[in-house]
Amino acid sequence: MSTKRSKSSNRSWRALAFVVALAAVAVPVTGIVRETVPSATAASPRIMENLGRGVVAVRASSTSVLVSWRLLGLDPDGIGFHVYRSTAGGGWTKLTPSALTGGTNFTDTTADLTRSNAYRVRAVVNGVEQTPSAAFTLSANHATEPVVRVPLRPGGAVKFVWVGDLDGDGEYDYVLDRQTSQQKLEAYTSKGQFLWQVDLGPNSTNQNNIEGGSAVIDVGHNDGVTVYDLDSDGRAEVALKVANGVRFGDGSVHRESDDVRQSIAILDGLTGRPRATAPLPADYLADGPLMARFGVGHLDGVHPSLVAYTKNRIGSGDFNLMMTAWRFSGTSLAREWKFLRGSQNLPDGHNTRIVDVSGDGTDEIAEIGFVIDGDGTLEYSLADQGVVHGDRFYVADIDPDRAGLEGYGVQQDNPTGLREYGYDARTGDLLWERFGEDVADVGRGLVGDIDPRHSGMEAWAFDGVYNFRSTELTEPDRSLYPWPQLNLHWDGDLPTELLNDGKFEQWDPANPTRSGSLPRLVSTWNYGAVNAGQGVQPAFYGDILGDWREEAVYTNAAYDELIVFTTNRPTGTRLYTLPHNPAYRNAMTLKGYLQSHFTDYYLGSGMTPPPRPNITYAGS
Repeated sequence: MSTKRSKSSNRSWRALAFVVALAAVAVPVTGIVRETVPSATAASPRIMENLGRGVVAVRASSTSVLVSWRLLGLDPDGIGFHVYRSTAGGGWTKLTPSALTGGTNFTDTTADLTRSNAYRVRAVVNGVEQTPSAAFTLSANHATEPVVRVPLRPGGAVKFVWVGDLDGDGEYDYVLDRQTSQQKLEAYTSKGQFLWQVDLGPNSTNQNNIEGGSAVIDVGHNDGVTVYDLDSDGRAEVALKVANGVRFGDGSVHRESDDVRQSIAILDGLTGRPRATAPLPADYLADGPLMARFGVGHLDGVHPSLVAYTKNRIGSGDFNLMMTAWRFSGTSLAREWKFLRGSQNLPDGHNTRIVDVSGDGTDEIAEIGFVIDGDGTLEYSLADQGVVHGDRFYVADIDPDRAGLEGYGVQQDNPTGLREYGYDARTGDLLWERFGEDVADVGRGLVGDIDPRHSGMEAWAFDGVYNFRSTELTEPDRSLYPWPQLNLHWDGDLPTELLNDGKFEQWDPANPTRSGSLPRLVSTWNYGAVNAGQGVQPAFYGDILGDWREEAVYTNAAYDELIVFTTNRPTGTRLYTLPHNPAYRNAMTLKGYLQSHFTDYYLGSGMTPPPRPNITYAGS
């Protein structure tokens, strides 16, 4: 691999200064000043979901059950928990002699597993037990498996699942697509009760991933759906791109003047009826329907906004790009702003990030090559530093020893030979670059703490594993890197595990093995799961049950069951539930090409306890 740089390149001198500064961290160096990210200035905390405890139980062995539950973002310091069990519908027995103040999980080795067992927890604050949580029931003679199974109606293939509290009980319910012709959208409660169906209509039959029909969803890196409590009333809505002929959950039909015009509809989470619609701007109508990606962020630092990335192809082969933000009041949907790329050199990619990169408490919208402020104005572009289109990028606290958040991205056919790069997410300044001899499409790349011997996260694509902070090549053998697909926190230690093509894997930096033969924690096909998006991905992944570890959601081959993988391993690590972290919850609303979610604090070996999030609960 070559790391050749032009002597006249400003970005090269920045990269060199970064490496020199890191090499000299033990010695004060005159003239090097570490920038401080401004503290949050939002007047009020952001409104987020009022979640329940998310109690879940799985049979971990022939004789034991792992019970797990959420620590909430605003739980007081020192809160404890008692665990209770009810066998075969009988009375509740306390299983914990003293309140648990470590990890929010408990291993029950005394249950009669030939009978059904229900579990619930009661928080303990200042020695006083609080109201019991909702219960989770493990059926009699349940299989030994790290899985929760949710029944579905028979139907076509599923590409994506979204989660949100549709019924207001504090637990996550499910919305999923059916990749039939015509396409469908369906909603289910957390226990599998069918709620409603939307038929996307005749304009969803053209499922081309670039120039599909005006109502098509979930093709290529486009989705056109997301789920969130957009009016902060305690129940989630479903945001959906619609066109002429879409039949909603209440049977009403959406009408447009032709088959090209499109609108955004906000659906009631319980019924699928439209509560509000608003037309998408017609700036690029002459070039056909817009494909869309949807996500949610708190652009004013307090209230949730729907963000729509929309795009269509110009006859020349180039693309129009329009981004809009929307606020749902409960009765109407109003556009907050519109951003047109036009002729500006602003590279986009296959995923969007909505995260507070400026550190002021309000969210920005990040693409692989530029960032838009929460008010719809351009914050900065990476194009003037040589960044072009690429498949993957991430924004996180990758380097905990450095103020603020960092970004990492890979490149597709960059004419300079640039393959991957790290940057300051607040300013857009490149921190380092890595070049190759040839122009190449670096189709995958990832960051995560996979080597606890070095501070912070690692960054890797196909040229070996590097420590992001020091740019040190920690695993030079290109055949021994782990495949850079998805992170997955599963086993309870702080370094991340990995999810690739149905395999939950653990990379051992001290004894690396050839990519494709990493130590295996779970093989999803052993439990009847099939891959969904891009042929190798789950339909959803994120922290939706139990403690802070993450779930991966698949279907079975018949598409009549969700198979939700949830950990069966105890841990003493206590962290508040990841969906109460603003950056992580925003990431859960976004699809594109499914990519890893990150908190806005460093999550990895050597981490310090994260600060309490500046949030309040919806409806409180």
